[in-house]
Amino acid sequence: MRALTYYVGVTLDGFIAAPDGSYDFFPVTEPLLEFIAQEFPETLPTHVRGQLQIADPGTRFDAVVMGRATYEPALQAQITSPYAHLDQHVVSTTLPADIDPAVQVSRDPVQLVRRLKSELGAGVWLAGGGVLAGALLDEIDVLVLKRYPIVLGAGIPLFGPGAAEARPFDVVDERSLSGGTQVSTYARAT
Repeated sequence: MRALTYYVGVTLDGFIAAPDGSYDFFPVTEPLLEFIAQEFPETLPTHVRGQLQIADPGTRFDAVVMGRATYEPALQAQITSPYAHLDQHVVSTTLPADIDPAVQVSRDPVQLVRRLKSELGAGVWLAGGGVLAGALLDEIDVLVLKRYPIVLGAGIPLFGPGAAEARPFDVVDERSLSGGTQVSTYARAT
């Protein structure tokens, strides 16, 4: 069965974006780009992969699931297929189903993820956002958190509203990148 991995950047105080949805305060450093290019190349948008001359298709993920707010910056840039190298899914109740032939729009995130997890393939990347992650918390198998040395004070939380119930995860990897970013990987405790 495929795993659902929530791979996302987060502030020290647990926010993935500012209250307005912006995330440009996260520092993009050379060590961070090198880490992403080596470990998670498939998580870079297709047009960025070209700019960085990244040809490695990656082996972790072959599908991406994102919410409407995560998809919106691509739409604003007139890019309807931001991850053309992946099987793309957007969870939205407002997007038309035919936004792009390479993008599947779904309304039920749990049903979508359960279907994707039952199919053959590499992993499924949950790209965000926080509300979607909250709705999918029981389906998340792995968390990869890029913790930046920033305190925001307010914003969009790592997990949106959901059931108030502890869900244990085990630390399986910790890395420190120069510049202060910590990358922690957690697997759902069994």
